[in-house]
Amino acid sequence: MTQTPLLQVKGLKQYFNISTGLFRSTHLKAVDDVSFDINAGDTLGLVGESGCGKTTVGRSLMHLYLPTAGEVIFDGEKLAPGPVLDSFRRRAQMVFQDPYSSLNPRMTVGDIVAEPIDVHKLYQSKKERNNRVAELLDLVGLSSEQATRYAHEFSGGQRQRIGIARALASRPEFIVCDEPVSALDVSIQAQVINMLEDLQARLGLTYLFIAHDLSVVKHISNRIAVMYLGRIVEMASSVDLHRNPLHPYTRSLLSAVPVPDPDKARELKRIILKGDVPSPLKVPSGCAFRTRCPDAIPACADSCPLLREVSPGHSVSCIRIPVTGA
Repeated sequence: MTQTPLLQVKGLKQYFNISTGLFRSTHLKAVDDVSFDINAGDTLGLVGESGCGKTTVGRSLMHLYLPTAGEVIFDGEKLAPGPVLDSFRRRAQMVFQDPYSSLNPRMTVGDIVAEPIDVHKLYQSKKERNNRVAELLDLVGLSSEQATRYAHEFSGGQRQRIGIARALASRPEFIVCDEPVSALDVSIQAQVINMLEDLQARLGLTYLFIAHDLSVVKHISNRIAVMYLGRIVEMASSVDLHRNPLHPYTRSLLSAVPVPDPDKARELKRIILKGDVPSPLKVPSGCAFRTRCPDAIPACADSCPLLREVSPGHSVSCIRIPVTGA
């Protein structure tokens, strides 16, 4: 029996109006026709270069930005302003990239963590609220005594733990992790990733994990989607994507991942892409990657390739990749 996804994103688009002169404007297509599903208890990794639109995907599906077009379906219900969206905002939370700017410097740690509890009125008494804050701080490796301190008194890794505790306060089922470790030291990154995995196992959480580091995404994700200029160009299981990357952009990203073994590193050939990432205001015709692609042919300029399944569970947006079987 096929499992019904907890989250379904269908044809999501997020366009921003950008002024180009006096009384003139154009659309910046930050996210352009993105679709994916996430099953309950799974993690989908969303990767790509800076500016590819991956953070906008997370913010749009959370309705921090009102999507230009498309559908977001959570637990079988389409998100729309009203009771459905209000319920979703309790059941879904977000961990932001920057642990320095995402915490209010004027609030104590206890009040920061308790904010979702206060907003959704999830306590009966002050004692219950304080007990919940202490429980959440303990859950992320901090002590209840630290609840009276302020965010500036903590290190980056500790601040991100506070952000994660805040995200857990409303007992969510789904969390968007927007590059939660990119601002942290490598040793602290591993601690936070391991903690997120432990919390997922203990609390039954479902993640959309946004990052630009494929090695981090591989460690935590069941499936990975690769974005380029607002579109998903490849999507597969974490194992399959690393063993058999099909899209030229995915292959170039994987070739840039550092290998700790110097002998193996010498054997691997780094794929250097030509040119710069095009402006999202002037996306090339046809396949947006063709201007940098080492395998591009004239037909790549004719039309934008659709994301299609070329082998079971492995989809790619490239006209040069043949379908290998059902």
